[in-house]
Amino acid sequence: MVRTVPAAQATKVYRCPGCDHEIQTGIAHVVAWPEAELGGVDERRHWHTGCWKARSRRGPTRRWS
Repeated sequence: MVRTVPAAQATKVYRCPGCDHEIQTGIAHVVAWPEAELGGVDERRHWHTGCWKARSRRGPTRRWS
Protein backbone atom coordinates (compact mmCIF):
# COMPACT_ATOMS: atom_id res chain seq x y z
CA MET A 1 0.00 0.00 0.00
CA VAL A 2 1.28 3.46 -0.85
CA ARG A 3 -0.10 6.85 0.16
CA THR A 4 1.07 10.39 -0.45
CA VAL A 5 1.33 12.58 2.64
CA PRO A 6 0.71 16.25 1.77
CA ALA A 7 3.00 18.83 3.37
CA ALA A 8 0.13 20.21 5.50
CA GLN A 9 -0.40 16.75 7.05
CA ALA A 10 3.29 15.98 7.63
CA THR A 11 3.40 16.82 11.33
CA LYS A 12 6.09 14.39 12.56
CA VAL A 13 9.73 13.77 11.73
CA TYR A 14 10.51 10.40 10.11
CA ARG A 15 13.70 8.79 8.81
CA CYS A 16 13.65 7.80 5.14
CA PRO A 17 14.87 4.23 4.51
CA GLY A 18 16.02 5.24 1.02
CA CYS A 19 18.63 7.79 2.09
CA ASP A 20 18.67 7.50 5.92
CA HIS A 21 18.00 11.25 6.24
CA GLU A 22 15.17 12.79 8.20
CA ILE A 23 11.91 13.85 6.59
CA GLN A 24 11.14 17.07 8.43
CA THR A 25 7.67 18.33 9.31
CA GLY A 26 5.95 20.18 6.50
CA ILE A 27 7.63 18.11 3.76
CA ALA A 28 5.32 16.15 1.45
CA HIS A 29 6.39 12.50 1.21
CA VAL A 30 5.21 8.94 0.66
CA VAL A 31 4.25 6.31 3.23
CA ALA A 32 4.34 2.66 2.15
CA TRP A 33 3.56 -0.62 3.90
CA PRO A 34 2.80 -4.23 2.99
CA GLU A 35 -0.80 -5.31 2.54
CA ALA A 36 -2.37 -6.84 5.66
CA GLU A 37 -1.52 -10.44 4.77
CA LEU A 38 2.14 -9.48 4.23
CA GLY A 39 2.75 -7.38 7.33
CA GLY A 40 0.33 -4.51 7.73
CA VAL A 41 0.56 -0.99 9.12
CA ASP A 42 3.16 -1.84 11.78
CA GLU A 43 5.62 -2.05 8.90
CA ARG A 44 4.90 1.46 7.55
CA ARG A 45 7.89 3.35 6.21
CA HIS A 46 7.97 7.04 5.31
CA TRP A 47 10.06 7.88 2.21
CA HIS A 48 11.09 11.10 0.52
CA THR A 49 9.17 11.19 -2.75
CA GLY A 50 12.39 11.15 -4.80
CA CYS A 51 13.81 8.22 -2.81
CA TRP A 52 10.57 6.28 -3.31
CA LYS A 53 10.69 6.86 -7.07
CA ALA A 54 14.34 5.72 -7.16
CA ARG A 55 13.88 2.68 -4.88
CA SER A 56 14.31 0.18 -7.72
CA ARG A 57 17.77 1.62 -8.43
CA ARG A 58 18.86 2.31 -4.85
CA GLY A 59 16.94 0.13 -2.41
CA PRO A 60 16.88 0.73 1.34
CA THR A 61 20.01 1.80 3.20
CA ARG A 62 21.88 -0.72 5.36
CA ARG A 63 19.94 0.38 8.43
CA TRP A 64 16.70 -0.85 6.84
CA SER A 65 17.81 -3.89 4.88
